[in-house]
Amino acid sequence: MTSLPFTPDLIDSHLVVDVRTPLEFAEDHLPGAFNVPLLSDEERVEIGTLYKQDGPHPARVRGLELVAPKLPALVAEIALAAADRPILVYCWRGGLRSRTVTAVLELTGYPAVQLAGGYKSYRNHLVGYFDRFQPPGPLVVLHGLTGIGKTTFLELLHGNGPWSVVDLEGLAGHRGSAFGMLGLEQNLSQKRFESLLWDELRRVPAGVPILLEGESRRIGRVALPGDFYETMREGIKIWCEASLETRVSRLLEDYGREEYREEIIASLVRIRKKLGGELYAELSGYLERWELAPFVRKLCVAYYDRNYYKFRDWTEEMVLSLEEYGEAAESLKGYLSQLNGGGCG
Repeated sequence: MTSLPFTPDLIDSHLVVDVRTPLEFAEDHLPGAFNVPLLSDEERVEIGTLYKQDGPHPARVRGLELVAPKLPALVAEIALAAADRPILVYCWRGGLRSRTVTAVLELTGYPAVQLAGGYKSYRNHLVGYFDRFQPPGPLVVLHGLTGIGKTTFLELLHGNGPWSVVDLEGLAGHRGSAFGMLGLEQNLSQKRFESLLWDELRRVPAGVPILLEGESRRIGRVALPGDFYETMREGIKIWCEASLETRVSRLLEDYGREEYREEIIASLVRIRKKLGGELYAELSGYLERWELAPFVRKLCVAYYDRNYYKFRDWTEEMVLSLEEYGEAAESLKGYLSQLNGGGCG
């Protein structure tokens, strides 16, 4: 039976089969992996308990009893998904589960290999990648006050210029602010976030500018891995501007929905201490009367803007107006073209 060490190209050349349990798969998995559990979550607990109490031999015998009836259907499912591609099988650390499935696939005539070291080897690769993070192209980081429209601007830039866009908030499932969970559910693990981020970055062509939004070290419950945050702080800084009226209008468009009412109230309560009693009472009054425009305006001026400038300790290379997204895109393209000696034009 053949086993191969992890390399990124294996993901693109093989059908990647994860034979771990659904819970293990949900926490994180290789990009594009196809989950075909050899054991259910409950069966894995049973085998683990038996191993601890009675030793490896009874555990393996019981594992065989559970697994053997599943093998024909499991092989058929994998073969159908493979569609003549070679198959890469992995489990937690390249042990019995992936070895068993790989051997059965080989015995039935399918080109299968085992991932040496399993998911753990892939995870070690990611940790090393971010601990010594070297982006494939220059990082171009968009900064600006809340409501400027940076996220929308990046969405419009995606696929429409000589750059790549990495949406950190989209990957994290959180907008990175006190009200960043409105309408969202951040149900991914730290490991899953890192896998999604790595998969985005590995697809960036070498030397192409990478546009992303300036973030703090944490985005909701997940954190930027390794020295990604420090590397981002050293990137090309673009300061985005728009009038307060434009910001309020954009925030109302994104968040000003009756369906978000309870979430907005709960988010305001969470920052009550930071706001102070007087400001909290004023903002609560606006929400009680559902007067969203003055609520958003006051929140921007008295809370978000003050906090942003308090922690801003750098100087931007370019100031970019986001009043009109199309014009902003052209201005950014021109700036990057000059920066790269015409290579971005």
